[in-house]
Amino acid sequence: MINQVNYTIDTDQGPIDLTITPVNTQLPNGDFYATGVFKLTDGVVGMGDITFDNEMNEWNYDGFDEFTWEEVAKIATFIKNYKDPEGADPDKLQ
Repeated sequence: MINQVNYTIDTDQGPIDLTITPVNTQLPNGDFYATGVFKLTDGVVGMGDITFDNEMNEWNYDGFDEFTWEEVAKIATFIKNYKDPEGADPDKLQ
């Protein structure tokens, strides 16, 4: 994932419109590196981070009980399966 995306998750308390922002860093050679960290926000309210391992198989969530395990699993699956739109440009992250 290069740019942030919006995702609506249905929770026990109703739908929440999340913004998922990947934490990417720029290497000294100018390339971008995906850190595997994704920040979750609802408007301006932080909802925690999901951090994946290098293979994007295992993940951890560091939020404070904003979501159930099943809800976070749905968000993690969305992130793992997300495909950037054609023409997505990491240089626009600067």
